[in-house]
Amino acid sequence: MKPSISPQDHARVLAEGLDIPQQQPSFALPLPEVGICGKTVWVRLPEGLIPFSARLEVNLAAEVRGIHMSRMEEVVAALYDREFADLREYGLHLGQEMMARQGACSGRVRLTGQLPLIRTAKVSGRQSVDSIVVSLDLKLAGQGQELQSVAALGVGVAHITACPCTQAYNQTLFRKEGEECPLPTHSQRSQTTLSLQSRGFSPSIAELLACLESALHVTQDLLKRTDEAQLVYTSHSLPQFAEDAVREVARQAGEQFGKTLPPETLVVIESLSLESIHIHDVCCRLETTLSEIVNHL
Repeated sequence: MKPSISPQDHARVLAEGLDIPQQQPSFALPLPEVGICGKTVWVRLPEGLIPFSARLEVNLAAEVRGIHMSRMEEVVAALYDREFADLREYGLHLGQEMMARQGACSGRVRLTGQLPLIRTAKVSGRQSVDSIVVSLDLKLAGQGQELQSVAALGVGVAHITACPCTQAYNQTLFRKEGEECPLPTHSQRSQTTLSLQSRGFSPSIAELLACLESALHVTQDLLKRTDEAQLVYTSHSLPQFAEDAVREVARQAGEQFGKTLPPETLVVIESLSLESIHIHDVCCRLETTLSEIVNHL
C-alpha cells in the first residue's frame, strides 16, 4: 500500500503545527504523577528476557498541558536490547531517561512480574519449575548528579496454611494418650509478599525469598506423594493463621536485616488466605519500620 500522506506534507505540518502537549492548560495546576500504565516491558535479566507490567509516571508542571506518550515508549524501546544486573538497575535507567525526555523533576517506575524459580522437593529430590512474584516501586526526584531514588523491592510466594482453631478443637475432642500425629484441620492456599523500601542499598530477591521460605510452608508445583505427605504433615504440625504468616515473616526480616539496613527502612508484608471452608478470604497487612520490628525481637 502506498502512503496517503507525502513525506513533504508530514514535514510541513511538523514545522508549522503546534506541539499541543507543550501548550498552556486551561487550568494551570501542577500534577504530581502522569504517565502510562497497563504497559508490558521486556527486561533482560540474568534469569532471561522477562515481561513485567509497568506503570510509568512523571510530574507535570503547571504550565504544561500534557506529557508526550511516545517519548515514554521510546525509552522502553531503547532499553529492550540492553542487559541489566537486576530489576532496580533497569528501573533506574528507565526512570532517569523518561524524566529527562519529559523535562520532569520527579518520576515513578512501578513494575510487577514473575521470575522463574527452580525448587527441589525435600523428600523425592525432584525439581519443580515454579515462579515467584517480583515487584519494584521506584521513586525518583531531582536531576543529574542531584538525582535521589527510593526503591521498594518486593517478593511474593505461594504457601499453605493450616487452621489452628479446628485442630485445637479436634485435639480436645479426639486426642488419645501417646498419639503424636497432628489431627485434621482445614488448610488453604495462601500468597504472602514481603517488600522493603530504602535509599541506596536494597536487599536482593534471593534475600527476600529466604525470609519468606524460612517463615512459611512454601508450596511448589511438582510434588511426589512422599513430598505431599511431608508438606501436609509439616504445615499441620506448625499451623498458621494469616496473622501468624505476617508476623513470622516480620520476625525473619528483623533478624536478617536488622543489623544491615537503616532503622527507618519501610517494611510492608501482605498475606492473602484463600479460605477452603469459607466463602470469604482472609487478608492481613503490616506496614512498619525495620526498627519497630527489631524492638519486638
